[in-house]
Amino acid sequence: MTRALGAAVRRWARAVRWYLRELTGESEYDRYRERQLHRHPLAPVPTRREYEVLRARHREAHPQGRCC
Repeated sequence: MTRALGAAVRRWARAVRWYLRELTGESEYDRYRERQLHRHPLAPVPTRREYEVLRARHREAHPQGRCC
């Protein structure tokens, strides 16, 4: 019984962690990094901080209007 309970708690913790990473945008860099490594294997991959700067510049250069 304790094994099953432990496995359920681990599954729940992984699900919560995944949800929070998606909600906060933390997983965006991981997806970007994987995409860059796949598409441009020899090019240097920006660090997380460099990526955030690039992302902020892009948002400023390409504002999106919102209705609400």
